[in-house]
Formats: sequence, structure tokens, C-alpha cells
Amino acid sequence: MKAFIEHESRGRLRVRMKQYRMTLEQADLLEAYLQNQPGVLNASVHERTCCAVIRYIGDRENIIRAIAQFNYTAPSVTALTPTHSGRALNREYQEKLVGKVITKFACTLFLPAPLQIARTIWLSLPFLGRGLKRLIHRELKVELLDALSIGVSMVRRDFSTAGSVMFLLDIGELLEEWTHKKSVDDLARCMSLNVKRVWLKTDDAEVLVPLSNIAVGDRILVRMGNVIPLDGEVVEGEVMVNQASLTGESMPVAKRPGTQVYAGTVIEEGDCVIEVTQSSGESRYDKIVSMIEQSEQLKSAAESHAANLADKLVPYTLIGSALSYALTRNVTRALSVLMVDFSCALKLAMPLAVLSAMREASMYHITVKGGKFLEAVAQADTIVFDKTGTLTHACPVVARVIPFGGRSEDDMLRVAACLEEHFPHSMANAVVRAARERNLAHEEMHSQVEYIVAHGISSMVENKKVVIGSAHFIFEDEKCTVPAGEQEKYDALPVEFSHLYLAIGGELAAVICIADPLRPEACDVMKALRALGIKRTVMLTGDSERTAAAIAAEVGVDDYRAEVLPEDKANFVEQERAAGHTVIMLGDGINDSPALSAANVGVAISDGAAIAREIADITIAAENLFELVALRRIAQGLMSRINSNYRFVIGFNGSLIGLGVAGVLAPATSAMMHNLSTLGISLRSMTNLIDSSETTRLLESK
Repeated sequence: MKAFIEHESRGRLRVRMKQYRMTLEQADLLEAYLQNQPGVLNASVHERTCCAVIRYIGDRENIIRAIAQFNYTAPSVTALTPTHSGRALNREYQEKLVGKVITKFACTLFLPAPLQIARTIWLSLPFLGRGLKRLIHRELKVELLDALSIGVSMVRRDFSTAGSVMFLLDIGELLEEWTHKKSVDDLARCMSLNVKRVWLKTDDAEVLVPLSNIAVGDRILVRMGNVIPLDGEVVEGEVMVNQASLTGESMPVAKRPGTQVYAGTVIEEGDCVIEVTQSSGESRYDKIVSMIEQSEQLKSAAESHAANLADKLVPYTLIGSALSYALTRNVTRALSVLMVDFSCALKLAMPLAVLSAMREASMYHITVKGGKFLEAVAQADTIVFDKTGTLTHACPVVARVIPFGGRSEDDMLRVAACLEEHFPHSMANAVVRAARERNLAHEEMHSQVEYIVAHGISSMVENKKVVIGSAHFIFEDEKCTVPAGEQEKYDALPVEFSHLYLAIGGELAAVICIADPLRPEACDVMKALRALGIKRTVMLTGDSERTAAAIAAEVGVDDYRAEVLPEDKANFVEQERAAGHTVIMLGDGINDSPALSAANVGVAISDGAAIAREIADITIAAENLFELVALRRIAQGLMSRINSNYRFVIGFNGSLIGLGVAGVLAPATSAMMHNLSTLGISLRSMTNLIDSSETTRLLESK
């Protein structure tokens, strides 16, 4: 692709594609391509100007080379086509908004007065109809106030005021609908599946293949702890499936041969073979959108309070209008009260603020599943961290493989990788990656694999039982022994590493030493969180006391617990909540799931276990823990904005009512100022809550 650089600064490029016109589909493809390039932190494409803005780290020449090699028709590029894009949605509502504004001013300037009156009467019919419907059902809602304001204005032959009120209401509704749909769309796309490869079951083998290769009728194997990638029917095995992400059910559901399972749900117990009935990802996306739109439990308490308060204030506005007329016998003053109410701004601005905050969070790769979780993040005083994959580096590495019993390093690493690839976790990924780097092929040499939560993996290889996991699992649960004459070698295992033990036939076969470096930003994140009001930070880990103490001291947490099991993590979180603390739990593994559920807010790392991501209330990307700081700042900014919105709405609209009763403001002026203030506070609620440049700088620092 031919392009030229329009502007450049450190870590940022603005390039213009050498093409006359860019379609929405082309913009989506280019943006997806750039986002997938190594070193690219963020890329946005503007189809109207055919420009792309790229933020990156590393070698500039790599970015230039990637742009030069881009081709819309290349198979590697077309494979990146997003199933859903918010670009078309934005274009649709931009055109609607511009169309309404142009139509309003064109009619005002060019239509004769009689036609303007006729147009106003025609446009008022839907408003009057909704108000009449509320009156028939004896519901004192904001629609009734809108209808009265418009109706009384037209009775007084003040068609200009009636038209202005309707125009502002239309604009407000359009902006609310736009922001709501965009926020839901962004959120749904963030929550969509991130499964790239699946196990295809054939007559004689299990083969790991790209998800895009799966067709209707194929059979795939899904094991415990993994997300079900496609809709289908269980044909082998019995499993317990967590369907909370789609149905809201709190308890897992038993699935047996002949029953349906759905993409995005997670297997909590057992393994199964699924015959695919829906190869497209459309169904999953649509289900997520439906869930977000229908789930009232996701609303924040402040949002629900605003909606309820808006309707409760309607009778008082009507009473105030009637009382004003009774005291002054002045229709104009009574109408001034009717033209102003608290409901519009409260009912419009608060949901917009919450949805916009969720949208803003998604800009930092943070997926928030509901407004109430942002509220809890703002109120939290305690954060509990899992260690592995969260505080420590997201990508542990195999430092050494120490074989026992005369076995070879490569053979033991091959066996370990063969078992570990079935249950992706940070340490398991390290083993699989080490085998790949050594070019060790680890074909399926074992029988069915069983995962024991927080302990390890068990299987059979060449008629011998093979287990891999913690020392507790290997030596205490499985009663394995150290080969004769090698106890001294075992006692000399390097203490600076975490250890993964592999035993074959009841005898220790190898110890895999895992280096789990602390995230470079972890200490600074702790300081930033304390500056934002977090009073207590705690680290929970299954590692030994020695390893846990060293990491805790290095990262600077207030407290830590070592050698904990999944139920211990959940119990600790529950104890903290019982003591009156609002708790955030951050984790990434299957063993963190109980604690994520127990916390006020569960936060999962995006490349962690599927069940952790599904159970969690919020998901952050794995690249940088400063996203947790951004989340806290957005949440606090949201609560501050909501409170300031309350103060402004009550103060400003109360002043308008007072000035109207005193006869200082005419009804038309009151209506205009009220509607303009509602529009203004709604637009303000849609703006970003935090300084993006400062937050981006923190996220880019490592």
C-alpha cells in the first residue's frame, strides 16, 4: 500500500493512504491489520480522510515496512475482518444528527409561517400521544410533562417554543440512543470470544487447528476450564457448564450427550466432545448484546437512583405549576414552572455518564460488564492480587529442566508440554513455549488428561501413570518418591525458581524450574493505587512461604498469604468483606475463580483462563498493570461526575423555576435554557473522564 507520512512525533505516526476514497470495510481491515502488528500500542483509522494514527514502541522501520506491505486483498489481511464494527454505527448516527440540525434550521429560515405551524403540529403528535398514554394509565412520568409543555405552548400559539422544545428533546434522545448503542456495541465486541485454536477430534486422533477451519458437523474436544468456542451438541462426555455469561444462572448446568451447548459458556467440570451446529460467531455477539441491553442488574446504584428520582419528581413539578397559578393567577408564570423539570437531565445524563465511562474504559483495553462494578471500584479500599501471571510477569519462562532417574532433559520437557498444553495457564504456557523453542515435537502420546484444580495434571503414557504439578500433589497426594541415590540432587534444587514436578510411574522424573519475574511496573502501580485511596494491598499465592515473602517485599504489598488453595483465596476475600471492606480481586487462573466470584469486583487478566474471564466482572489486558490504575481513575471520575451532575441539575433547574415564578423568565426562555442545560450536561457526560495523554504515557511505560 502506498502512503505518506503526514505528521510524526516520538512513538506516533500519522499516515495518509494514497487512495481517493476509503470504504468503512477497508478502514476496519486496515485498523485490524495495524492493531495486530508487533510494537503497535494503538491504531485508529479515519475513513473520511484516508488517514491512520499509530502509537507504537520499538523500531519505527518495522511499522513503515508493515504499512508498505499492506494489501486489502491479501488472505492474511482478509482473515482479520471483524465480525462486527462500530464504524458503520457511528456513521449512521452522525448523519442522523447532522440531518436533524440542517432540517431544523432550513425550515426555520425558509418555510412560510403557516407551513412552520403545520409542521410543528405534525411533529407534536408523537409527543402528545405518549403523554396521553401515560395519562390514561395514570402514570406521572416525564413523557406527560413533555406533552403538557408542548401542548400548552401550542394552545398559547407559541409554536416557536413548542418547536424548540421538540427539537432539543429529539437531539437528546438521538444522542442517548447513539451513546447507548455504541457503548453496548463496544462492550459486546470486547466480550466476544478470543479463541484462535481448538482441538478437532477425528477418527484416530485429536488435532489442534485454527478455529476458522471448523465447519458445521465437525467434532471438537473441549476440556475443563476452557471456553466453548462454538454452538453445538454434546455427543460424548458429561460436563458441568457455567452459563452465567448468557443466562445469568449462578449455578453450573449439567450437559449430557444430546443436549445443546453455546459459544462463550465455560466447562467447570469434565471433558466433552461437541458436534458443531453453528460455525459463525454471530450468535455469540447477538446474545451478548441482548444480555447487556436486558440486564437491569448491571446498572449502578447511582444510575438506578437517578432513573427512579426522575419519575418521582414529576408530580412535584405538576404541583409546583398548579400552585404557582393558584398564587399568582398568572398562566405565564405557571407555564414557566411546567417548562422546567428535573427529570429530563437526571434521566438522560446519568445513564450516558455510566455508558460513556464503560466506553472510555474499553479504550484502555478494559472490559466492564456493568455500571455497578465501576461504582464498586470507586468505593474499594482493598485490592487482593494473585501472584502468578498478575503481579509477576504474564509470561513465565522455563529456566532449567533437571531430570532424575537417568532421563534426558528434552524427553521430560516433551512429556510435560504434551500434558500442559491442554490446560493453558501462565506456567503451562511457559512449558509449552520452551518445548517449541527447542523444536521438541510432542505428539499426543497420552490417554485422557485429568486436571486437578490447584494441584496438577494426571494421565497415562505407555501404560505408566504420569503426573505433573506441585510438590504437595506429587509427593503427598500421589505418594511419588525420589529415585534412589538422588536425594542430594533433589535437596540442591535452586531456591530462586518456582518448581514444577513431573513424575512417571510413581517416581520423580524431572523438576522444571520456572522463572517468574516481577512485572516491571508492579511497584509503581502499588504506589499509584495508594495515592488513589486504596488502603490495603494483599498478595495471595500457592507458592512457598520463602518465595512469597521475597516477592511481597519486592513489590511492596501490605500483606501476603502463601501456600493457599483456591478455597483459601475465596475465604480470605469473604473475611475481608465481612470486616466491612470493599474488595477488588485480581487474578488470571482457574484457581482464582472462587475468589473472583466472592469479591465485590472480580478483575481478570485477558489472557488468563477462560473461566476466570467469564466469571470476572471486569477484564483488563495483560500488557500493563497500569490499566488497573486507569480503571480506578475512571471509576472515581464517574462518581465525581454523577455527583456534580446532581448538584448542577438541582441548582440550575431550581433557579429557573424560581425565576419563572418571580416573572423574570418567560416560558419560552425557561424552556430554552432548561433544554439547552439538559443537552449540555448530556454532552458533558459523554466526554472522557481522565487525561488520555497521561494515562497512555503510563500504559506505554514498562
